[in-house]
Amino acid sequence: MTTDTNQSPSLNKYSDLLIIDGALSLDVGAQPNLTHTRASIAQDVKHMLMASGLVTKLLAQRSSVMRSDVYTEMELLIETDIRLVPGSIEFDIRTPELIAITATTYEFGQLSTEVTYVTPTS
Repeated sequence: MTTDTNQSPSLNKYSDLLIIDGALSLDVGAQPNLTHTRASIAQDVKHMLMASGLVTKLLAQRSSVMRSDVYTEMELLIETDIRLVPGSIEFDIRTPELIAITATTYEFGQLSTEVTYVTPTS
């Protein structure tokens, strides 16, 4: 195994398995794809929200005031990630089912991710 000494050691400081639509992304050889740096942090933020149950709280919430409270909880949770600059987290509620999140990392600049959820139909 060779190491490129010209490559910054922080370029792959944060790596993770790439998850797309809730499934592990595989390459043509059936090996897992990886995600690095800013994209890895964005994926972590998305998964943190999904695992917290806060996204699920939005599904049944019709009150705009209560939804705002959930968005605040989400923002506070995201700010616990020490790789992100506190106060830089912004939500763009594009539709009731789509939240676009932007934040600034200390090392890699701006990141963005989207959290989608579907309201169950009856």
